[in-house]
Amino acid sequence: MTFDPSEYDAVVYDLDGTLVDLAVDWDAVADDVIAVYTDNAIKPPGDGLWDLLGAADQYGIRADVEAVIGSHERVGARESTRLPLADVLAAGDPTRAAVCSLNCEDACRVALETHDVDDAVSAVVGRDTVDTHKPDPESLLAAVDALGVDAANAVFVGDSARDATTAERAGVPFVWTADVTQE
Repeated sequence: MTFDPSEYDAVVYDLDGTLVDLAVDWDAVADDVIAVYTDNAIKPPGDGLWDLLGAADQYGIRADVEAVIGSHERVGARESTRLPLADVLAAGDPTRAAVCSLNCEDACRVALETHDVDDAVSAVVGRDTVDTHKPDPESLLAAVDALGVDAANAVFVGDSARDATTAERAGVPFVWTADVTQE
């Protein structure tokens, strides 16, 4: 499939797995988040990272959990690998491009800067930019809104089922990263 960003009023890209591969050991992140629960004498409600993050509010440890995850993400952003879609982003119109990611906003900005595409987007929405995170549509809609376009005339490019669900819930067309990069 040939992806032509000009077919849309705006393009919102996922970050990790789409524009870059963050160098993050997600199992180690989950272990460190479990340690936050343990250090606060709280039995972790599971071992899945995003479930642990989701439950952190009810225990009053969200800031600590976010700090641990964000720390790993920022390091992983600096050590990330640039993917081919970053070249598509770099060649496009920055007033029509944004990033919407499950990663924290700061890590997104670090990755974009590391790969010299920070000026290729007008908006960056991370998991901590708005009150909810993917697959809730709020973050994607915030990115689309920042670009000043109608959701139905934008496209979200991502690599995960979570991304596809986010797009569906937001009413934004979706394109799989794998479909774009295969020729």
